[in-house]
Amino acid sequence: MTADPSSTSPSNPGPVEPDPDLEAPRPWWKTALVWAERLFTVAVLVFVAVRLGPQVGALTGVAPSLGGAPAFTMTTLDGRDIRSEDLRGSVVVVNFWATWCGPCRLEMPALQALAEKHEGRDVVVLGLSVDVGPAAVRDFLDERGITYPVGMASNAHRRAFGGVRGIPTTLIIDAEGILRHRVVGYFAPPAMNAAVARLADRATEPGAVDP
Repeated sequence: MTADPSSTSPSNPGPVEPDPDLEAPRPWWKTALVWAERLFTVAVLVFVAVRLGPQVGALTGVAPSLGGAPAFTMTTLDGRDIRSEDLRGSVVVVNFWATWCGPCRLEMPALQALAEKHEGRDVVVLGLSVDVGPAAVRDFLDERGITYPVGMASNAHRRAFGGVRGIPTTLIIDAEGILRHRVVGYFAPPAMNAAVARLADRATEPGAVDP
């Protein structure tokens, strides 16, 4: 009689399962790779939240108040002084930009269109250029047909708005002087337009702005 090799007996205990405790440990570099991938994923999610969060807030109106806007004065390239206290009751869009900044160039037509669309509705668009001198800025604006008020950004302007970490930086202040939105980087026109229209409509409601 031939013995079945698959049967178990004291002399033939059958296949032996590997002991997990005796398995070779994972190489250190594989563990490091896993953690590196996890950290990279977290970093990407944080970056997306920081960049897109303010834009989503502007688009939907679901965004925390950023506190009272600072008092500031800017002198436009044509010599006019604009003071923040004189803008009370208007929605104010403040855009820090530069002629050498690609995203700034992309969003300036949207800012110009915004100023034209809401002209007469108590919406003010202001540009603050971080360029070194005004001559190149004037030429740049003339070539592109930019007509909203533009001045040169000073260190005082940067400090007033809590520092400008990137160019462009756009801030939207409501009619009561509350800073509602702050977007660093290219401001998508749909989000920008939605935020301004919403705040402008709110400002026209009876009793919306304290005297």
